[in-house]
Amino acid sequence: MKYIVTLLILGQILMAATIEYIETNSSKVPVVYESDTRLPLVTMQFTFTNSGSVTDLKKAGLARFSAKVMSEGTKTLGSAAFAEALEAKAIHISASSGGETFVIEMSCLKEEFDEALQYFDSLIKEPNLSDETLNKVKTMTLGSLSSKENDFDYVASNELKAILFKGTVLGQPSLGTGESVKSIELSDVEEFVKSNLVSKKLIVVIGGDVDFESAKAKIAKVIEAMPEGNSSQTVNYSVTKEPKENILKKETEQAYIYFGSPYNIEENSPEYYKARVATFILGTGGFGSRLMEEIRVKRGLAYSAYAKIDVSKSSSYFNGYLQTKLDALEVAKKTVNEVIADFVKNGVTKDELEQTKKFLLGSEPLRVETMSQRLNRTFMEFYKGQELGYSQKELDMIKSLKLEDLNTFIKSHTEINNLSYAIVTK
Repeated sequence: MKYIVTLLILGQILMAATIEYIETNSSKVPVVYESDTRLPLVTMQFTFTNSGSVTDLKKAGLARFSAKVMSEGTKTLGSAAFAEALEAKAIHISASSGGETFVIEMSCLKEEFDEALQYFDSLIKEPNLSDETLNKVKTMTLGSLSSKENDFDYVASNELKAILFKGTVLGQPSLGTGESVKSIELSDVEEFVKSNLVSKKLIVVIGGDVDFESAKAKIAKVIEAMPEGNSSQTVNYSVTKEPKENILKKETEQAYIYFGSPYNIEENSPEYYKARVATFILGTGGFGSRLMEEIRVKRGLAYSAYAKIDVSKSSSYFNGYLQTKLDALEVAKKTVNEVIADFVKNGVTKDELEQTKKFLLGSEPLRVETMSQRLNRTFMEFYKGQELGYSQKELDMIKSLKLEDLNTFIKSHTEINNLSYAIVTK
């Protein structure tokens, strides 16, 4: 009886994330929404699709640069006064850019939602686009790039992408280069904002202790004041099929080995759950994964070795990394090749599959324990064109996955043997 009462109480304060819609004169904007009244807090995101680094066709780093400009307050208040006004009310508003999306985020106390939304609205209407802001962000970005010159993980990671996606926008550093950042002008940022911060590209994410119907009407007014713009499809970029190796010589005491290859699967593939299980066993699962076992435990070549797949609308590829002693570089690289080749040829064992199932299914509550996690999961399901609740369906498929079916899948992806390398060494 106590258990049932507890569930009923939780049901009143917490509900699963859902998809709603805000209809304006020109747009029907999807909204990922979840009510959670356990704390008097509200969080909201305006996520603009196909507006991240994938749009940096002319100048590398423009999307990230524009996000920093959008975090510099409004033209009326300026950066300092805007920040002070938010701090006085414990309101947080910031902008960020990912690979495929551009996000303006807001969080506040329940009682400050209306005022927070006013500041949020003013930021979208009149961002602080000025020469002073441009020069400030340019100085900060160039300083960050300078500090990363000796971050050899950053250097090797960028070099790997330059190899895998040679000649495309994905082959550029998302932060940009010194040359590209210096070339960014105020007109570039203005054009980025004009083209991307539009209602046709918008998905709203909101959750917390907020009445949705009331919030919906207020958010609709913000959207109605925005330009409608045009939606656009994200271009998919293929990974180079010819393996290549680039070695960068730096003053380093360790060798940084980054590797990657094509992975022929789409982001909404019904077989993605098999890829998730397979990659966990190969390199994502930490201790117990094939790469960690062979490279660290058996051979002592590295402190850690990791591999994963990156699957999105814009690309799909396998990649990983490790650090090793300078004189162990060739042995480590050879071991990576051998482990992956054996994995593709022979698949996994029954014990590996069962242990992975236990971990993935057992750790599931940790992936949905916060509201932001649940909102993000629902957002990703919607973004990928999946039915709501697909993540749970995927767990059910993992639970019933047979060894024979997984190994057939693994053996069909021989393309991951076509490994390219980006290496930083002395």
